[in-house]
Amino acid sequence: MGRKNTDKIVFHQIQVLDAGAKGVSVAKAPDGKVIFIPNVVPGDVVDVQTFKKRKAYYEGKAVKFHELSDYRVEPICEHFGVCGGCKWQNMKYSQQLVFKQNEVKNHLQRIGKIELPEFETILGSEKQFFYRNKMEFSFSNSRWLTEKEIGSTEDLGNRNALGFHIPKMWDKILDINKCHLQEDPSNAIRNEIRAFANEHNLAFFNPREHSGLLRTVMIRTVSTGEIMVLIQFFEENKEQRELILDNLYEKFTQITSLQYVVNGKPNDTIYDQNVILYKGRDYILEEMEGLKFSINAKSFYQTNSDQAYELYKITRDFADLTGNETVYDLYTGTGTIAQFVSKKAKKVIGVESVPEAIIDAKANAERNNITNCEFFVGDMKVVFNEAFIAQHGKPDVIITDPPRDGMHKDVVEQILKIAPKRVVYVSCNSATQARDLALMDEKYKVTRVRPVDMFPQTHHVENVVLLELR
Repeated sequence: MGRKNTDKIVFHQIQVLDAGAKGVSVAKAPDGKVIFIPNVVPGDVVDVQTFKKRKAYYEGKAVKFHELSDYRVEPICEHFGVCGGCKWQNMKYSQQLVFKQNEVKNHLQRIGKIELPEFETILGSEKQFFYRNKMEFSFSNSRWLTEKEIGSTEDLGNRNALGFHIPKMWDKILDINKCHLQEDPSNAIRNEIRAFANEHNLAFFNPREHSGLLRTVMIRTVSTGEIMVLIQFFEENKEQRELILDNLYEKFTQITSLQYVVNGKPNDTIYDQNVILYKGRDYILEEMEGLKFSINAKSFYQTNSDQAYELYKITRDFADLTGNETVYDLYTGTGTIAQFVSKKAKKVIGVESVPEAIIDAKANAERNNITNCEFFVGDMKVVFNEAFIAQHGKPDVIITDPPRDGMHKDVVEQILKIAPKRVVYVSCNSATQARDLALMDEKYKVTRVRPVDMFPQTHHVENVVLLELR
């Protein structure tokens, strides 16, 4: 393997041209290669020092600003530029929406190479901060130090942190004072947990040595005001575990669900772990148009509740149901879209690969007195076959909301084979969506496209497409 070229080059007076993938911006070097630069805004003119050189591009950082873009705003978060969570917080929200819409259009045109209608205007989020209903924070006994702290001769005290991973550094945690993504009491809960743990000398996790008591915290909130907190412990210590959980439940009486996990394995995912209820009930309830959806510790639910409602309304509008249709909701998750459209359908069939999600979907349907929805679990490319369709009826409309990788080619082929009159494709990754649309172009014409911004201050964007049989 050849040695990587790590020679550092400084390019002077470079104009930042566009927003690129993963929240970085794009410029052109004098030799014509692309430069990817974080924490700048299109329109800035900067000197760039490169730290990576490849055949077709450079990666670098701005070391001097000559002109500031008209799109710039002052970030409100004290952690901006170190925390990797809100990379566009220094950009006007109106311009964030422009770049997101352009990204969707670029993907569908460049990757899909299909005929497209005029795009409907991206739906912005009314809340630009404090919109997330789920946040996860990590403990570390060796917090990330600022350059000022590194150069200081003063005693820095303990190095405990409760916050976010530094981008591309799995073992470095930035201690977070205030996060602007989740409504209170999220910040108060996190800060109380850290303060109490420090006061009582509870051991924070060491990711390199795999030791310590406290590993992660998850906080979930819903529009009804209910709150779930889950603390993940690396090792079992009943006395210390109960000490911190009891304090939290006494200090925050509004907590609906207090749960914990003891997880001693190398990774901190809880999806293969036993979640234990400590106080309250093991779920919280979200409400939408009178429908109630239970959310447990492992549930997948759109992390922007207000925009999820808008996304589902657009999906229902695109489906254009009259009450006589059989609808298939592929990748149904906990059945939220299926139940949301059910009152305008004759029958809705939801399919999902995660067994716990289907259990939730069935429980939610029963809670909401919905009798025309059925839910089935299994690998989509296996379950969604001729026998399944023969048993449950050919769909008039398919709604599909796959993960970031898009639909498996076998699923696309099955849709083409049964040829429902309409397909509504909801996607969190317009690049893989464009790939799938190209595969469906032989039978379907894209007639409506509307992006939806679920994640202000970030580059992420959802997109809804309506396909109609040619």
